[in-house]
Amino acid sequence: MKAQSSNFKLQTSGFALEVQRRSGENVFRCYYCQKCTVGCPIAYAMDYQPAQVLKMIQLGMREPLLKSSAPWLCVGCEACGTRCPNGISLAPVMDTLKYMALEAGYTPPETTVYALHRAFVNSIKIFGRVHETTMLAEYVLRSRDIFSIILSNYGVGITLLLKRKIPILPERVKALGQVKELYRKSKL
Repeated sequence: MKAQSSNFKLQTSGFALEVQRRSGENVFRCYYCQKCTVGCPIAYAMDYQPAQVLKMIQLGMREPLLKSSAPWLCVGCEACGTRCPNGISLAPVMDTLKYMALEAGYTPPETTVYALHRAFVNSIKIFGRVHETTMLAEYVLRSRDIFSIILSNYGVGITLLLKRKIPILPERVKALGQVKELYRKSKL
Protein backbone atom coordinates (compact mmCIF):
# COMPACT_ATOMS: atom_id res chain seq x y z
CA MET A 1 0.00 0.00 0.00
CA LYS A 2 1.46 3.30 -1.06
CA ALA A 3 1.54 6.11 1.52
CA GLN A 4 -0.44 9.13 0.49
CA SER A 5 1.35 12.42 0.55
CA SER A 6 -0.32 15.10 2.56
CA ASN A 7 -0.66 18.70 1.50
CA PHE A 8 -0.83 19.69 5.17
CA LYS A 9 1.27 22.75 5.91
CA LEU A 10 1.81 24.15 9.35
CA GLN A 11 0.57 27.71 9.34
CA THR A 12 2.97 29.98 11.14
CA SER A 13 1.20 32.85 12.80
CA GLY A 14 2.56 36.36 12.38
CA PHE A 15 1.97 36.83 16.09
CA ALA A 16 4.24 33.87 16.94
CA LEU A 17 6.95 35.14 14.62
CA GLU A 18 6.76 38.60 16.20
CA VAL A 19 6.98 37.18 19.74
CA GLN A 20 9.92 35.02 18.68
CA ARG A 21 11.73 37.93 17.03
CA ARG A 22 11.19 40.33 19.93
CA SER A 23 11.91 37.86 22.74
CA GLY A 24 14.80 36.03 21.11
CA GLU A 25 13.22 32.71 22.12
CA ASN A 26 12.25 30.02 19.60
CA VAL A 27 8.62 29.51 20.61
CA PHE A 28 8.18 26.84 17.94
CA ARG A 29 10.45 24.43 19.83
CA CYS A 30 7.74 23.83 22.44
CA TYR A 31 6.06 20.43 22.09
CA TYR A 32 3.87 20.92 25.17
CA CYS A 33 5.66 18.64 27.65
CA GLN A 34 4.52 21.06 30.39
CA LYS A 35 7.73 20.87 32.41
CA CYS A 36 7.73 24.68 32.49
CA THR A 37 4.29 24.70 34.09
CA VAL A 38 5.21 22.04 36.65
CA GLY A 39 8.23 24.08 37.74
CA CYS A 40 6.56 27.48 37.76
CA PRO A 41 5.94 28.75 41.32
CA ILE A 42 3.21 31.13 40.06
CA ALA A 43 1.39 28.84 37.60
CA TYR A 44 -1.43 28.23 40.08
CA ALA A 45 -2.36 31.93 39.99
CA MET A 46 -2.16 32.44 36.22
CA ASP A 47 -5.19 32.39 33.96
CA TYR A 48 -3.02 30.64 31.34
CA GLN A 49 -0.16 28.48 32.57
CA PRO A 50 3.30 28.72 30.96
CA ALA A 51 2.91 25.79 28.55
CA GLN A 52 -0.52 27.09 27.54
CA VAL A 53 1.01 30.50 26.83
CA LEU A 54 3.51 28.95 24.42
CA LYS A 55 0.79 26.90 22.71
CA MET A 56 -1.43 29.98 22.39
CA ILE A 57 1.46 31.91 20.85
CA GLN A 58 2.02 29.10 18.35
CA LEU A 59 -1.68 29.17 17.47
CA GLY A 60 -1.66 32.95 17.01
CA MET A 61 -4.04 33.70 19.87
CA ARG A 62 -2.90 37.30 20.22
CA GLU A 63 -5.86 39.00 21.87
CA PRO A 64 -6.56 36.50 24.67
CA LEU A 65 -2.88 36.49 25.62
CA LEU A 66 -2.43 40.24 25.55
CA LYS A 67 -5.50 40.64 27.76
CA SER A 68 -4.44 37.89 30.18
CA SER A 69 -2.81 38.17 33.58
CA ALA A 70 -0.20 35.46 32.91
CA PRO A 71 2.56 37.74 31.57
CA TRP A 72 2.06 40.18 34.44
CA LEU A 73 2.28 37.48 37.09
CA CYS A 74 5.51 35.93 35.74
CA VAL A 75 8.27 36.70 38.24
CA GLY A 76 11.10 35.92 35.81
CA CYS A 77 12.64 33.27 38.06
CA GLU A 78 13.74 31.19 35.04
CA ALA A 79 12.46 27.91 36.54
CA CYS A 80 10.75 27.31 33.19
CA GLY A 81 13.97 27.65 31.19
CA THR A 82 15.97 25.36 33.47
CA ARG A 83 13.34 22.62 33.13
CA CYS A 84 12.63 22.99 29.41
CA PRO A 85 14.22 20.17 27.37
CA ASN A 86 14.41 22.60 24.42
CA GLY A 87 15.92 25.50 26.34
CA ILE A 88 12.97 27.87 25.99
CA SER A 89 12.98 30.58 28.62
CA LEU A 90 9.57 32.08 29.15
CA ALA A 91 10.72 35.17 31.06
CA PRO A 92 11.70 37.08 27.88
CA VAL A 93 8.54 35.81 26.17
CA MET A 94 6.39 37.08 29.04
CA ASP A 95 8.21 40.44 28.99
CA THR A 96 7.57 40.67 25.26
CA LEU A 97 3.87 39.95 25.80
CA LYS A 98 3.71 42.69 28.45
CA TYR A 99 5.17 45.29 26.10
CA MET A 100 3.00 44.14 23.20
CA ALA A 101 -0.09 44.46 25.43
CA LEU A 102 0.87 47.99 26.44
CA GLU A 103 1.63 48.95 22.83
CA ALA A 104 -1.77 47.59 21.75
CA GLY A 105 -3.48 49.70 24.42
CA TYR A 106 -4.60 46.88 26.73
CA THR A 107 -4.88 47.76 30.40
CA PRO A 108 -2.87 45.34 32.56
CA PRO A 109 -5.35 43.20 34.52
CA GLU A 110 -2.98 43.07 37.47
CA THR A 111 -2.79 46.79 38.25
CA THR A 112 -0.64 46.47 41.38
CA VAL A 113 1.81 44.19 39.56
CA TYR A 114 2.02 46.74 36.76
CA ALA A 115 2.55 49.53 39.30
CA LEU A 116 5.50 47.62 40.79
CA HIS A 117 6.85 46.87 37.29
CA ARG A 118 6.79 50.57 36.31
CA ALA A 119 8.35 51.65 39.62
CA PHE A 120 11.13 49.07 39.18
CA VAL A 121 11.86 50.09 35.57
CA ASN A 122 11.78 53.80 36.42
CA SER A 123 14.19 53.32 39.31
CA ILE A 124 16.73 51.69 37.01
CA LYS A 125 16.16 54.38 34.39
CA ILE A 126 16.93 57.15 36.88
CA PHE A 127 19.75 55.63 38.95
CA GLY A 128 21.14 52.86 36.71
CA ARG A 129 20.16 50.33 39.37
CA VAL A 130 17.22 49.74 41.66
CA HIS A 131 16.96 52.10 44.61
CA GLU A 132 14.46 50.36 46.85
CA THR A 133 13.31 53.41 48.81
CA THR A 134 12.31 55.51 45.80
CA MET A 135 11.01 52.44 43.95
CA LEU A 136 8.72 51.54 46.84
CA ALA A 137 7.59 55.16 47.23
CA GLU A 138 6.65 55.29 43.54
CA TYR A 139 4.91 51.91 43.85
CA VAL A 140 2.81 53.13 46.77
CA LEU A 141 1.76 56.20 44.77
CA ARG A 142 1.04 54.23 41.58
CA SER A 143 -0.92 51.45 43.29
CA ARG A 144 -3.29 53.96 44.90
CA ASP A 145 -3.75 51.63 47.86
CA ILE A 146 -1.52 53.67 50.11
CA PHE A 147 -3.04 52.89 53.49
CA SER A 148 -3.17 49.11 53.23
CA ILE A 149 0.35 48.97 51.76
CA ILE A 150 1.80 51.21 54.46
CA LEU A 151 -0.07 49.48 57.28
CA SER A 152 0.80 45.96 56.14
CA ASN A 153 4.50 46.69 55.48
CA TYR A 154 5.30 49.47 57.93
CA GLY A 155 7.15 47.28 60.44
CA VAL A 156 9.18 45.46 57.81
CA GLY A 157 10.23 48.71 56.15
CA ILE A 158 11.33 50.32 59.40
CA THR A 159 13.28 47.19 60.37
CA LEU A 160 15.07 47.10 57.01
CA LEU A 161 15.93 50.80 57.23
CA LEU A 162 17.25 50.48 60.81
CA LYS A 163 19.39 47.48 59.85
CA ARG A 164 20.69 49.45 56.85
CA LYS A 165 19.42 46.85 54.40
CA ILE A 166 17.71 49.56 52.37
CA PRO A 167 19.77 52.67 51.62
CA ILE A 168 18.01 55.97 52.21
CA LEU A 169 20.02 57.85 49.59
CA PRO A 170 20.39 56.43 46.08
CA GLU A 171 23.69 55.59 44.44
CA ARG A 172 24.10 56.08 40.72
CA VAL A 173 26.10 53.66 38.62
CA LYS A 174 29.21 54.93 36.86
CA ALA A 175 27.87 54.05 33.40
CA LEU A 176 24.51 55.81 33.84
CA GLY A 177 24.80 57.26 30.32
CA GLN A 178 24.90 53.74 28.87
CA VAL A 179 21.83 52.71 30.86
CA LYS A 180 19.94 55.79 29.67
CA GLU A 181 20.96 55.00 26.08
CA LEU A 182 19.50 51.48 26.44
CA TYR A 183 16.25 52.98 27.67
CA ARG A 184 16.23 55.46 24.80
CA LYS A 185 16.72 52.67 22.25
CA SER A 186 14.01 50.51 23.84
CA LYS A 187 11.62 53.49 24.05
CA LEU A 188 10.72 52.77 27.67
